[in-house]
Amino acid sequence: MAEATILIVPGLRDHVAEHWQTLLGDRLPNARTVPPMGRTDLDCGARCAAIEREVQAIAGPVVLVAHSGGVISVAHWARKTRHPVLGAVLATPPDFESPMPDGYPTIAELEHAGWLPVPWDPLPFPSIVGASRNDPLAQFSRVAEMASDWGSKLVDLGDVGHLNPASGYGNWPLAEQLVHDLMALPRMQRKTA
Repeated sequence: MAEATILIVPGLRDHVAEHWQTLLGDRLPNARTVPPMGRTDLDCGARCAAIEREVQAIAGPVVLVAHSGGVISVAHWARKTRHPVLGAVLATPPDFESPMPDGYPTIAELEHAGWLPVPWDPLPFPSIVGASRNDPLAQFSRVAEMASDWGSKLVDLGDVGHLNPASGYGNWPLAEQLVHDLMALPRMQRKTA
């Protein structure tokens, strides 16, 4: 089987040079990133369409690596796509169904942009959800519920904040390990869309 392409799906704040996703994409020769959508365009449908375009442009197997709002984008996209995916690493999904801190979109803005309700049905591919114990955008218990409903393996990341540069995370070596762990799952555990 051909080597999988790692498709990086950034969150609502898009690409940041010192973010672990950007650094991971720079390190891996088989990585590509969903193009920037801009920090003010909240259109969930447009973000799902961007994921679909990138996945369809990839010849061979795909592994998604999503962070924050990118995780929720993947959950929405997975309900519509027919493209097979080997799996996904889903890091620190936000709880869009609860009020966010100042500076983040409101529930009304998220609903207007198509993010709500957040899909809670099982994902059609294996996934690993990384949850933070002190994420300002989601309580650990809420992320654990998401992971359970999505059929994902939950990984307790400890106190990593929102796993972004503001939380002290540029390089995050565990990302590569989680991708490796996902790829090592027996074929019987892998489902395709």
